[in-house]
Amino acid sequence: MVDRLANSEANTRRISIVENCFGAAGQPLTIPGRVLIGEGVLTKLCRKKPKARQFFLFNDILVYGNIVIQKKKYNKQHIIPLENVTIDSIKDEGDLRNGWLIKTPTKSFAVYAATATEKSEWMNHINKCVTDLLSKSGKTPSNEHAAVWVPDSEATVCMRCQKAKFTPVNRRHHCRKCGFVVCGPCSEKRFLLPSQSSKPNDFLAIFPWPKYKWSGHFRALSTSHRLGICSTLSYWLQ
Repeated sequence: MVDRLANSEANTRRISIVENCFGAAGQPLTIPGRVLIGEGVLTKLCRKKPKARQFFLFNDILVYGNIVIQKKKYNKQHIIPLENVTIDSIKDEGDLRNGWLIKTPTKSFAVYAATATEKSEWMNHINKCVTDLLSKSGKTPSNEHAAVWVPDSEATVCMRCQKAKFTPVNRRHHCRKCGFVVCGPCSEKRFLLPSQSSKPNDFLAIFPWPKYKWSGHFRALSTSHRLGICSTLSYWLQ
């Protein structure tokens, strides 16, 4: 069905609408063979707090952006090639439910759907698109992924030395290798991460690796940062 709809007027119109919503600041999305599979709002776990983001799944890329006016205007467009994507389910815990990790060599993050059904639909559609894309290209799935950043709310003290307390003056830093939250002195060592940058100084890296053991679950959300997922799935290709 995807191949049949690639050059259809309906598909071209849907993609054009997405392009218009991002405006001149967004990159062109219309190319031969590209199909819009589905779209909807997911809650992305950002560094400081969870935020609603509009996601668009195409047969070869995943696009998301900030919501300015729902279904009318988005900004800060991000485009992720699906051939570099792998996804992993996240165990439900407290207010954080129906989530999964989107992992790529350059950036990895957690997202959450409103219901278990929507989570299943998103994951199934993403996996199918990735599988079909890799099958056509003959490429193998990527084994290297950027670390998922631990949210600021998870660390009141440095996750390496476990001594330095974070304050407005003593700022948090994220290691690009492991994603941990560390203090300035513990983030002085740097080395090249080729998949993320060509300049070692662009990315902090802890050395030696952290003593702190993190469970991998995002627990410490303050009351003001509770997930409030209301807008959800709006379209799947039938």
